[in-house]
Amino acid sequence: MKIGFDAKRAFNNRRGLGNYSRETLRILTSLAPENQYFLFTPCIDPSIGFNCPNNAFVKEPKNGNGKLAQACWRTFSIAKEAEKLGLDLYHGLSHELPSGIEKTEIRTVVTMHDLLFVKHPELFPAFDRMMYRKKYLRSCHIADRIIAVSELTKRDLLELTDIDAGKVEVVYQGCRPEFKVKASDEQKRNLKEKYRLPDQFLLNVGAIEPRKNQLLILKALQSGHIDMPLVIAGQSTDYLGELRSFIAQNQLQQQVTLLPDFPSSELPILFQSALIFVFPSIYEGFGIPVIEALTSGIPVIAATGSCLEESGGQSSVYVSPNDENELAEHLQQLLNNEVQRNLMIQNGLDYAKRFSDEAICQQIFRIYNDLMP
Repeated sequence: MKIGFDAKRAFNNRRGLGNYSRETLRILTSLAPENQYFLFTPCIDPSIGFNCPNNAFVKEPKNGNGKLAQACWRTFSIAKEAEKLGLDLYHGLSHELPSGIEKTEIRTVVTMHDLLFVKHPELFPAFDRMMYRKKYLRSCHIADRIIAVSELTKRDLLELTDIDAGKVEVVYQGCRPEFKVKASDEQKRNLKEKYRLPDQFLLNVGAIEPRKNQLLILKALQSGHIDMPLVIAGQSTDYLGELRSFIAQNQLQQQVTLLPDFPSSELPILFQSALIFVFPSIYEGFGIPVIEALTSGIPVIAATGSCLEESGGQSSVYVSPNDENELAEHLQQLLNNEVQRNLMIQNGLDYAKRFSDEAICQQIFRIYNDLMP
């Protein structure tokens, strides 16, 4: 089978959509090497460090390096190139399919991660909301199959759009294999020395932005008089300034370590060095950091209201994303109960096994094969 992918975010995005694209491509190319894979991207950011698999071919625009030319190529030229290559199937890994692909014989799949721009429009400028609605929903309507990354995303698609329920299927994400490799005591010690981290700490990983709700953790520490150190690591935005102001106003400088733009290569060791993972995000399409935490063998406190109960399972603890007192109460309980923490770790490791590479590959290829004549 000849399969094409929208690989823009695999080559250019450090966050969730980029991680999903890279992991999906790694899993499919390694576990189903008999196929031919074509990765379409308007440009490549070498700092991302994504290496094209040996059995895949990168397709970039031949002419024009400006952003407008790249955007036009991605939207209007990929369908023609895909047709010339004789692709059997094209998979849009992040919400989008190229214009004109529906006029070809190529079968199409699109992955939908969330409808955040509909559920929480206040997080997006009006123009962005308009463009997302136009592009994403169009892709859903023309796609032969839609992969939703969680049951929540599937429910949102069916409740908020007129998409045919019969073509939406849920395939969960996994996490990088590095998270399954046990870090040595020396690696943990070196990491703590490098970033001046305490011996024990709470951890939050994710983009430092309002939706991820790191301010709630700071409020819980302050209101609950919790003296356990906290480490926040992730890509920074203007929200970082709000966190710093709160830290200064409440004299938390000695308790909170901010690690903006922390390198992803060191995340597995950071996770395994933590005592508890705290992730009170307001809304997630899936919440891959929760899987990374479970795989790393640390207990998880996450938020209700989106899909995190799916990614964390019954072994994790859930709190309202708007209640710092509830979060403080559960933090105190876990910090004072090593038996409960150890039970959560073991149950979490068992639960994380359902997100294996083999299961993901099998489910995706079942969808692909069902579309073939």
